[in-house]
Amino acid sequence: MIDVSPAIDTNGAVIAIDIGGTTIKGAAVNRAGRVIARQTTSSFAVDDDVLSGVVSVIHNLRTAATSSGFQVRRIGLASPGLVDAESGTVHYAPNLRWKSLRLKDLLEDGFNLPVRVEHDARTGAMAERSAHPSQSRRFDDFVFIPLGTGVSAAIVTAGVLVAGATGASGEFGHVSVDPRGELCVCGRNGCVEAYASASSIVARYRRLGGVLPPSAPAIAGAITSDPIAARVWDDAVDALARGISSLTAVLDPAVIVIGVGLSDAGPILLEPLRVRVSENLSWRTAPDIIQSKAGPRAGLVGAALLAWTGTPLESNFVEAACVSLRGDDAAVASTSPR
Repeated sequence: MIDVSPAIDTNGAVIAIDIGGTTIKGAAVNRAGRVIARQTTSSFAVDDDVLSGVVSVIHNLRTAATSSGFQVRRIGLASPGLVDAESGTVHYAPNLRWKSLRLKDLLEDGFNLPVRVEHDARTGAMAERSAHPSQSRRFDDFVFIPLGTGVSAAIVTAGVLVAGATGASGEFGHVSVDPRGELCVCGRNGCVEAYASASSIVARYRRLGGVLPPSAPAIAGAITSDPIAARVWDDAVDALARGISSLTAVLDPAVIVIGVGLSDAGPILLEPLRVRVSENLSWRTAPDIIQSKAGPRAGLVGAALLAWTGTPLESNFVEAACVSLRGDDAAVASTSPR
């Protein structure tokens, strides 16, 4: 029998969108992982409405890709909140002010292109798993935890990305680690997100009287000289460690990957986190806790993988996409293949 491989799509591209509570990141990506065009904008920059911002970014990227001779085939989106991937509905995303939003249907009607929607942590896990091809067995059981404006998790068990019965798997940020603790955006007290998200770290620091610029990296960099920064950072590490310890006890992952914005803190975050998780799990071995290899663009690269589902891609697609996305992306930064 002759095996006929699918034809190579040399002039096709997809649009990948990573929707966050602070920014919308977008890129047009070809099948080799080359970024043709990219744009990042504030989530509420267009009419104070996230959906309007998403539509604007898709339009700009499609125009740029077409001008460069590429035909956009599909759109892939990563969204926070309670996401039903099958219907493409975001049932609830408080940071975006979304409730029961049929995102897939709205965008397919508007752009006349196939659209796939998935939870942002799960798209990040797709990228992270693909970034470790030589460790595929270890990454058959792992948890990906993005720490950005919010906190969530993606769970891979026995090689399967777990969505859950209603698509709501992975709301790790809303696991309460202190019932009398800080009020979370979800309305409950003491959630992991209320301490360990970048936005919560900044908000708590300011509320306690901190005077540094309002950014989590600035706070992390001052923990040896600023007592308020040290306290807020310590609380964040503790909340995250408590949550990870619970995940480990239930799921027994081989690896925990910390991704997105706060993962850039590196050893300042990871070293005390490893110690506390090990202390909490004194009765068993703790999983490896590592920094994301796919980096802060894991969700966006995963959205591109989502859009390209079923299409043969270059073996180094994730690496190429991550390299292409480095640097200044405050606007559409390129309209030609890289």
